[in-house]
Amino acid sequence: MCPAHSCAVFLQLACCCGSAACSLCCGCCPKIKQSTSTRFMYTLFFILVTVTCVIMMSPTVETAMQENIPFYTEMCNKLNAGENCSTLVGYSAVYKVCFGMACFFFLFSVFTIRVQTSTGCRAAVHNGFWLFKFVALLACCAGGFFLPNQERFLEVWRYVGAAGGFLFIIIQLMLLVQFAHRWNQNWSSGVKYNKIWYAALALVTLVLFSVAVGALVFMIMFYTDPEACFLNKLFLGVNGGLCFIVSLLAISPCIQTFQPTTGLLQSAIISVYVMYLTFSALASKPIEMVERNGKNVTVCIFPYNSGLQSETNIVTGIGTAILFGCILYSWYECFFYFPEDYDDEKTAGGQNVKYDERDGTIYSYCYFHFVFFLGSLYVMMTVTNWFHYENAKIERLLEGSWSVFWIKMASCWVCLFLYMWTLLVPMLFPKRFQA
Repeated sequence: MCPAHSCAVFLQLACCCGSAACSLCCGCCPKIKQSTSTRFMYTLFFILVTVTCVIMMSPTVETAMQENIPFYTEMCNKLNAGENCSTLVGYSAVYKVCFGMACFFFLFSVFTIRVQTSTGCRAAVHNGFWLFKFVALLACCAGGFFLPNQERFLEVWRYVGAAGGFLFIIIQLMLLVQFAHRWNQNWSSGVKYNKIWYAALALVTLVLFSVAVGALVFMIMFYTDPEACFLNKLFLGVNGGLCFIVSLLAISPCIQTFQPTTGLLQSAIISVYVMYLTFSALASKPIEMVERNGKNVTVCIFPYNSGLQSETNIVTGIGTAILFGCILYSWYECFFYFPEDYDDEKTAGGQNVKYDERDGTIYSYCYFHFVFFLGSLYVMMTVTNWFHYENAKIERLLEGSWSVFWIKMASCWVCLFLYMWTLLVPMLFPKRFQA
């Protein structure tokens, strides 16, 4: 074995079993920060468990496993997992797996409280020992299946998950508002160096507002009916009107006096997200029927012939992307901070690592793990369709559920309130925002 290859193997072992940062094996890959490497690994853990939960809630996958895995029934019997591994699928299995993942991140959140330097033993555990942490995560997820009095556990854990899921939605919306302000601030600052940023701001703002208006018109055309769907018409008017109000507020002279960098780009981002949430809520509402020509006709549904499956796929796909996007943004909240002087470690045959936390941590370890803890609860509630868990299946995730409808509609208003508050608070409390 060549020395370079031996060194690369040694460094990967140090990543898995020690405090060294993880890196890719390809030397042509760009340099990676230690903080980024750490957050990527935890995100990978989160994604793996989330995919497992989705599989557990899918009868299609369960049937495919029964048909294609040799000796599937015998294996389930040896594992004492019930007939056709019934205890390893369904909402109760998802609750137990997510309980393990939530415990894993919550314990790390407590473990890393007030860690301010990367040189301590707690920071070393946070940034390394990935093999041991992966085994610990598996043990936590498996441990949920051995809890006593599981009926009581599922009942209590359901309400804990709901509370955590709601809190994650709030944090998710706060991150979105923060992202909107930061995007506009960064692009506006670029105008000092190149006037083309004006054109970029105008173009992106125009595209986003066009998407928001197009989505509103689409929902008015296909999700309203002259004889039914009163709530649809009411909330489309309310949400559309609120988006228009916050857009005017963002460019009003009284707001511009205290926040000169505030503009229509933030309003456009918020409007698009509110329209998505509105569409998601309407797609999640139980179907309505009216009698026409002696027949019951379903109204206010997605217009294509494939029925509810089309809107379910769209909303589920966008919702999943936004979920992971908010998780990724939570660990990239210092993304626009680029210190220049880093110590690089040359990894033979592999990716170079920037040790960017030698002088102190650049993000809160405790908060980072707490967001993942809440994200675990949010995934659990989303995959099991919140309070409609007993008959939940991943293929029917968004079919007719009033609880999901009200949760998403309330999220629209919370998002608009948070954005409006960020516009008004400098004007209401000017002394706190003076340089």
